[in-house]
Amino acid sequence: MHRHFNGLKTAALLGLLTALILGIGFAVAGTSGLVIALIISLLLNGTSYFWSDKIALRSMRARPVSEAEFPALYQMVRELAADARQPMPRLYVSPTMQPNAFATGRNPQHAAVCVTTGITQILDYRELRAVIGHELSHVYNRDILISSVAAAIGGMITFLAYLAWFLPVGGGDDDEGQNPAVFFAMLILGPFAASIIQLAISRNREYQADASGAALSRDPLALASALRKIDAGARQLPLPADNQYTTTAHLMIANPLRGAGMAKLFSTHPPMADRVRRLEEMANRQVGPVQFR
Repeated sequence: MHRHFNGLKTAALLGLLTALILGIGFAVAGTSGLVIALIISLLLNGTSYFWSDKIALRSMRARPVSEAEFPALYQMVRELAADARQPMPRLYVSPTMQPNAFATGRNPQHAAVCVTTGITQILDYRELRAVIGHELSHVYNRDILISSVAAAIGGMITFLAYLAWFLPVGGGDDDEGQNPAVFFAMLILGPFAASIIQLAISRNREYQADASGAALSRDPLALASALRKIDAGARQLPLPADNQYTTTAHLMIANPLRGAGMAKLFSTHPPMADRVRRLEEMANRQVGPVQFR
């Protein structure tokens, strides 16, 4: 059910992106702009679906790593993927010193898991393994497609907002200055990109990934401990709330942004204290391993 619902949300997001671009094209240049906008929307939809993982990884300057470089990371990911009877994802490391992690990709066959340099330095083996279980659960619960598409769309809409500033008036040769409709679009599209991500990504998915990830790793207390450390590290080393990070912030296990200004628009994570409490309650219930289908 959760998987099918995410598919519907993905289709709705792509449809919304198409409608938005067509509307801007018509406002700027009438019928000609509509045709150009249609071509652009088809290209952007394809990019969102097939290359959203690359966009997210590039925003964090992540690079693929080999098993020789990170043998322990490969071992834990391989074991967890085998336990879930799912394919092994690609592994990446971001040079960011803030402790964090995220998964991306349109399905388990095209998934990638990325950890930051910071998280590998503060977590022990058990804690990092539990974090990987959380990220793999996002993949297996089919959260990643909707999250990655939302990230790509957010970035593209923000780019359109900047581009709108340079678009000329479409009313004729004698017109000068900026098209008022385009200028208005420029003012609202940036915040609207954040709103799209907020509406598309439910906080409940983090609770669900915590629960299924802790069950997969069979270590809810290790995940609770990891979340405490990650939360403290993210507060000490927040990432700037600029376009490079805001469109992928919701993918991460903890909110990486400063808790003020534009960062509040991207607050798609539930309170960390609630997540830790649920995991501790889960440990008391001794929940068994989850099955992914």
